[in-house]
Amino acid sequence: MKLGIMQPYLFPYMGYWQLIHHADKFVIYDTIQYTKKGWITRNRFLRNGQPEYFSLSLAQASSTLDVAERELSPDFDREKLIRSLSAAYQKAPHFKENFPAIADIINHPDQNLYRYIRNSIDRICALLDISTELISSSSVHESAERMKGEDRVIAINKMLGATEYINPIGGTELYSSQTFKDNGIKLSFLKSRPLEYQCFGQPCQPYMSIVDVLMFNSVSTARQSLSLYDILEEEIHDR
Repeated sequence: MKLGIMQPYLFPYMGYWQLIHHADKFVIYDTIQYTKKGWITRNRFLRNGQPEYFSLSLAQASSTLDVAERELSPDFDREKLIRSLSAAYQKAPHFKENFPAIADIINHPDQNLYRYIRNSIDRICALLDISTELISSSSVHESAERMKGEDRVIAINKMLGATEYINPIGGTELYSSQTFKDNGIKLSFLKSRPLEYQCFGQPCQPYMSIVDVLMFNSVSTARQSLSLYDILEEEIHDR
């Protein structure tokens, strides 16, 4: 069984969906400390031909809280975000076809950060016909929550009976193939190949949010793009 594990990201790039699609089961961390760095609450969209960030605003809280313990700000304006994305993409070729689903996801009423993002992941998976089983890390086993880094990943793999762990190519420096092998798990890396498309007559910016992909491509093309990747075997790196 192939397993993937990632943080919950806001409308992530195509490689995230490729990883889910490739895995037999996919664990989404809800019991991981929230950080402003990274892509949990932000991503990029195209405005006037240039990439800009859009984001979720969070309620003030301790920086030590996990993602599942954080809440969206009462002032988070869903309609404002929808208007910003709509204004940027309303002339895109697949705006009318695909933007209603994006707007509906943004309008999800849950204020809990994890549940809000998890809903978006569930909805995009359904749109792309991804049938991989999605699992919240808190439902696996509490003992893994006291572990960190590679130890935690290996523990989750063992608890779920995985024989292969798939990680994005950017994580090659994080893990030892020998350590995984010693635990009876094959370590592989997914290298996403960028989906090339035109954005208002110009080459697209690489690795943009899935929102951007769906504004310039049909759902059918996006589904086909789930196979645009290479799997590199564990020999790629060993610490």
